[in-house]
Amino acid sequence: MARWKIPGFAGRPRFTSRATVLVLVLCSLVAILAYPTRQFIAQRSEINGQRAKAQRAAQQVEKLRKERARWQDPVFVKAQARERLHYALPGETPFVSIDPSPPAAQPSAGAVAAGQAARAGVPWYTSVWSSVALADSPPDAAATVVTAGTAATAAPTTAPAPR
Repeated sequence: MARWKIPGFAGRPRFTSRATVLVLVLCSLVAILAYPTRQFIAQRSEINGQRAKAQRAAQQVEKLRKERARWQDPVFVKAQARERLHYALPGETPFVSIDPSPPAAQPSAGAVAAGQAARAGVPWYTSVWSSVALADSPPDAAATVVTAGTAATAAPTTAPAPR
């Protein structure tokens, strides 16, 4: 089979030295410009973040200016003194209403055991040891708790008895 020969193209190599140099120059330009481009993009995002932060700060400053202007008004100051400090004008009788049944605070289990032991006349070291035993046991395991001088055991423990 005869090969077709194109004039001027027949004996040329596929990549010439010019093409190789051009590819190397382009690759070096990409490698040289990659880091500055990445830094530029990172700096632009940081600038945008700082602008947003400055805008939030400006809004906060404006809010504080408005509050300061409110505190410059004597009527507002008088209302705040009456509400917060329970001040009264001359001739008025101030009073504070107190709820007769405040909600009871929920004490912790250790405080309940210590409080019961202290009220029952048990020595202080017994209540201390019971709190150590309570702290040593995991929450899901039953522990020996000394309450009012008697030991209520739900499951055996390895803690030594108090002396």
